[in-house]
Amino acid sequence: MKVEQIYTGCLAQGAYYIESNGEAAIIDPLRETEPYIAKAKANGVKIKYIFETHFHADFVSGHLDLAKKTGAKIIYGPTAETEYKKHLAKDGEVFKLGKVSITVLHTPGHTPESTTYLLKDAKKKDYAIFTGDTLFIGDVGRPDLAQKNGILTKEDLAGWLYDSLRKKIMTLADDVLVYPAHGAGSACGKNMSSETWDTLGNQKETNYALRADMTKKEFVKEVTDGLAPPPIYFQKNAALNKAGYESIDTVMKRGAKSLSPREFEVVANETDALILDVRSKEEFVKGFIPNSIFIGLDGSFAPWVGALIPDLMQPIIIVAPKGKNKETVKRLARVGYDNSVGYLKGGFEAWKKEEREIDTIETIDVKTFEKKYSKKINVLDVRKPTEYIGEQIENAQNFPLDFINDNMSEISKKKKYYMHCRSGYRSTVTASILKSRGFDKIVNVQGKYDDISASKVPTSDFVCPSTLK
Repeated sequence: MKVEQIYTGCLAQGAYYIESNGEAAIIDPLRETEPYIAKAKANGVKIKYIFETHFHADFVSGHLDLAKKTGAKIIYGPTAETEYKKHLAKDGEVFKLGKVSITVLHTPGHTPESTTYLLKDAKKKDYAIFTGDTLFIGDVGRPDLAQKNGILTKEDLAGWLYDSLRKKIMTLADDVLVYPAHGAGSACGKNMSSETWDTLGNQKETNYALRADMTKKEFVKEVTDGLAPPPIYFQKNAALNKAGYESIDTVMKRGAKSLSPREFEVVANETDALILDVRSKEEFVKGFIPNSIFIGLDGSFAPWVGALIPDLMQPIIIVAPKGKNKETVKRLARVGYDNSVGYLKGGFEAWKKEEREIDTIETIDVKTFEKKYSKKINVLDVRKPTEYIGEQIENAQNFPLDFINDNMSEISKKKKYYMHCRSGYRSTVTASILKSRGFDKIVNVQGKYDDISASKVPTSDFVCPSTLK
């Protein structure tokens, strides 16, 4: 038996490859199918099953393309209704895979259809559980994503989750391995560990949600307390996973169209295509095509795309570093942005070589910001509200990047703003969006917030949460 975790850092997502005696199963695959098919081919095995733990909200799963290319059967747990062919498993149903078996444990709570898969080895001993978003390392799945107005509340789902954990998971032996769908950085939980797997016994001892003496009332309160609003693309991705989507091969082919600088400018001017620049933040601020939006590949690219671009069908043209065009299209497709229509051939250097119009963003380091700072200047702190509450520059306004599309009315084009985040990535994204919307009086502070905090710029340790939007 072979069990392999295939972890994708930019999505904080874990897919799984299980193999036994010439047969393989994939759990929660990403959109692209090549890694799974190549692995099975290299090992001389056939992919027999594709197990989905639930309707994922933070990425588009690769189950449909993978099933079509391999003939594997798509398996969902109880209550998972789809618009495509799949096997709707019953609670307790067993699937044979070579010399091992996988048992369905219906564990609703994160979503109604959420299911955990229990892997038993050739000796029929419980070996591992693949928990999806039911149980994370150090946390559990948020119970607010599948609410239905007037029918199902986050408190209802949290109650289901409490029962699922205690009746289906915590009854298993301590040496059973826990393989979740996500780790730290995912918005599917509140405070996940950076570890991507653990033993169930250790989780019973260290995970706040698995305390043995915890009542259901206490669990519901703790699990639902402090939940930030989910990213706007979550509901849309869940709908795609439930209804179906365009083949990844078609998406990749459409996005592979190279555009000369002249063709790129025509597309930008004559269509509603968004210019997405995915280079590094340092490169972007020095020069970019006017009206470009920066979301760098070296950060949490896909989640930020999902949070900031409201329309999944938005046409997108790409400015990427050399050799990164295909990767950009693929990573956009992972979160359902399938309408990439081309990329700038030769990248930004080709644009500059033809002496076409460029724009820049005034950018300063922390030492320069320290010299310019006074309580009279306007400072935008674009970190999350939870970061801002912990410590913030005195008189800074919290303007979280996550909710920029909702909060544009809070700032004025007549004022000059200095903006910062924790590292300079989010402030650069914010600056690019504001610049594209006609805010010209902006200054981007590049550098670590820890350096600002350590400087002579005055900070506060707490601000009343009621002042936050």
